[in-house]
Amino acid sequence: MSHREAIERSLTEVFEEEGLNPPREFTDDLVLLQSGLDSLGFAVLVTKLEDDLGFDPFVESEAPFYPLTLGEFITFYDNRRA
Repeated sequence: MSHREAIERSLTEVFEEEGLNPPREFTDDLVLLQSGLDSLGFAVLVTKLEDDLGFDPFVESEAPFYPLTLGEFITFYDNRRA
């Protein structure tokens, strides 16, 4: 499973758990702060991905990174573990 597939699956799960409707399409330009997820939902997403993928790039990164869009988020995961 690619990082994109894992992220989209986990995003859908988090939206459903939060009682939110996920976007019809997860595009690279989806602005994360406008997606409906709050900071707790984002933390849950990163935790789910750590369980699924076996790593947390935010912990492993030497510099803080705050992705603005889904595309940046996916690229961040891709660049940490190719």
